[in-house]
Amino acid sequence: MFGIWGAENAARLTYAGLYALQHRGQESAGIVATDGNEYRLHKGVGLVSDVFAGNVLDTLQGKIAIGHNRYSTQGSTLVRNAQPLVVDFREGMLALGHNGNLVNALALRNELEGQGSIFQTTSDTEVILHLIARSKATEIERMIPEALARCQGAYTLVILAGEKLIGIRDPRGFRPLCLGRRGEAHVLASETCALDMVGADFVREIEAGEMVVIDGSGVKSYKPLKLKPARSCVFELIYFSRPDSEVFGESVDLIRRRLGRKLAEEHPAEADIVIAVPDSSNSAALGFAEASQLDFELGLIRNHYVGRTFIAPQQMKREFGVNLKFNAVRRILEGKRVVVVDDSIVRGTTSRSLVAMLRSAGAREIHMRVSSPPIGWSCYYGIDTPNRKELIASSHTVEQIRKYLSVDSLGYLSMDGLRSCVSRPDDHCYACFDGKYSEWYGEPLDKLAMERPGTRVEGGR
Repeated sequence: MFGIWGAENAARLTYAGLYALQHRGQESAGIVATDGNEYRLHKGVGLVSDVFAGNVLDTLQGKIAIGHNRYSTQGSTLVRNAQPLVVDFREGMLALGHNGNLVNALALRNELEGQGSIFQTTSDTEVILHLIARSKATEIERMIPEALARCQGAYTLVILAGEKLIGIRDPRGFRPLCLGRRGEAHVLASETCALDMVGADFVREIEAGEMVVIDGSGVKSYKPLKLKPARSCVFELIYFSRPDSEVFGESVDLIRRRLGRKLAEEHPAEADIVIAVPDSSNSAALGFAEASQLDFELGLIRNHYVGRTFIAPQQMKREFGVNLKFNAVRRILEGKRVVVVDDSIVRGTTSRSLVAMLRSAGAREIHMRVSSPPIGWSCYYGIDTPNRKELIASSHTVEQIRKYLSVDSLGYLSMDGLRSCVSRPDDHCYACFDGKYSEWYGEPLDKLAMERPGTRVEGGR
């Protein structure tokens, strides 16, 4: 997500910000801009460059804008589910972009529909809009916290309300959001790499449970939500965020190099070279090579015109994408004992295909090293792994996974090793590794639950 207040060509800067954040979502993109009188929206399915091709940005006039790249965890890849969502209600125009996932969204939707609400999307984000609209308060600074008090799970929001730009993080701070400054303009972004793209200076991170309201009087900070123990997603540091970003007060590149060095300490390998599964594993592989005193080589070349296979919305796209996305360098690999460093193994299909590719290119031995613990549990806070049966580590031992991948050895970073690499280990969510969920409601639901008429969920904890 990206938002900017008080800049000429706000939509163009938002476009640049979304371009820098394309790795966070590739299904759809949208921008809303306003000059204080009218909200102008354009959104569509596809990459940022495709959605905003031609002269589209010329139509999005105004000094205030927000933008969103979608990576779906609730609802299909449809234009109607693309964000930001824009509504006109009793207090005026409101546009909202959401990063995260509400665990009680279906229960809230069922309740609201029972009271007469009509939904236009199958995204959990629309639930937030309905709750805001039903608030009896008249000030947006009170309406938003009142609505969010009923929401459980992960929500980092960027909102346009009238001429105000608002950013807010849930009380556990699952997903990141930062504040920047570009001259007289104020900027909100999911990662600092987007600030760099538009020439904005990093000011600070928005805190868990904090709401910032930006208008003509500057930036005001509120703490309207009851704080809970921090649970920022550690997978942001392992995989999701760009290495040139600072997230949760940490340098992503520095953390990943630590993970690689720790991995080499825990699972050394007798090998000739170290290669990464580019690009998210590059830093960890460099750390592994440094600690092992082995040469780091570019054994796999990534085609950057193909999206991230892990966040592709369909299994078919994931399997097809591996062959399009990577190519092995025979000259480097042939006859070599190779350490392959990856940041995670989720379903195992990508890794298996990569190993076959490396074997075909002549690698003599393949030693897979993973800079995170085995992912055996689904994430319900903004990572699309809703079905635990899809996760290879939920039903296979490390040795069984090794055999499935056809590698000579396999080593995962330990939980203790992971915790030792971050500055505040007790402030992170590790649920995908240990199944210890901090936010829970009823039975787990898959991402298409809201698209099945009559789906109901009973209360939880």
